Amino acid sequence: MNFNFKKKFGQNFLNDNNVIDSIAQSIKPGVNDLIIEIGPGAGALTKRLKGYNANLIAYEIDTELEDTLNKLVNEKTKIIFDDFMNRDIKEDIKDYNYDKLYVIGNLPYYITTPIVMKIIESNLDIEEFVIMIQKEVADRFSAKPKSKDYGSISVFLNYFFDIKYLFTVNRNKFTPAPNVDSAVIKFTKKENLLNVDFDKFNKLVKNSFQFKRKNLRNNLRAYDLDKLNSILNEHGYSLDNRAEDLSYEIFVDIANKY
Repeated sequence: MNFNFKKKFGQNFLNDNNVIDSIAQSIKPGVNDLIIEIGPGAGALTKRLKGYNANLIAYEIDTELEDTLNKLVNEKTKIIFDDFMNRDIKEDIKDYNYDKLYVIGNLPYYITTPIVMKIIESNLDIEEFVIMIQKEVADRFSAKPKSKDYGSISVFLNYFFDIKYLFTVNRNKFTPAPNVDSAVIKFTKKENLLNVDFDKFNKLVKNSFQFKRKNLRNNLRAYDLDKLNSILNEHGYSLDNRAEDLSYEIFVDIANKY
């Protein structure tokens, strides 16, 4: 397409219809549901999502795309030309009556984690959340304990969602081609979140991973180590383990018992 791609917005538009179809088919909304799309670009995915005949709100930061995207607007499809990070999502959707909420999008690499954290902190009751992001980040988000990619963000996301790595997208499937490959991952809400003081849990996890190659004894020196070790022993671990060995459930248990 004849378009001035803007590096500041991290614009890389998908040019492969098979990939676009696969992303659209990764959710199964009904006509009474609501879809939020982040970063529709030229609207390739938006056109597929409209096929579900669900309510659809798409957030696009680049006003240069208004003429292109406004052609897709109808009684069930709305485009908001603004920075998603500046929006009050609950306010934007308050007048919609819907059964289930889906979030989907091709996220700019430079702001992936802040967008994901905004969605979590918005406290929305999201059924499923599908995003295409840098492959390296997708590996971290979907990582399991005892793997090299597992870190504090993996723990946080696993607390809220069941996470599935769907597929890799080669960099050549984009215009312009980025320097790295992408991946599509799906977050499905956990029906029953474990009870925990989240601020306490959050601090514990961040402290545990502050120096990834160090063990818990070194990273958690400010804590009562005897007490921590006692709780870890209940799960078959000790302060000699690294944070990457522990599942999110164990971090929750420590936060609750400490």
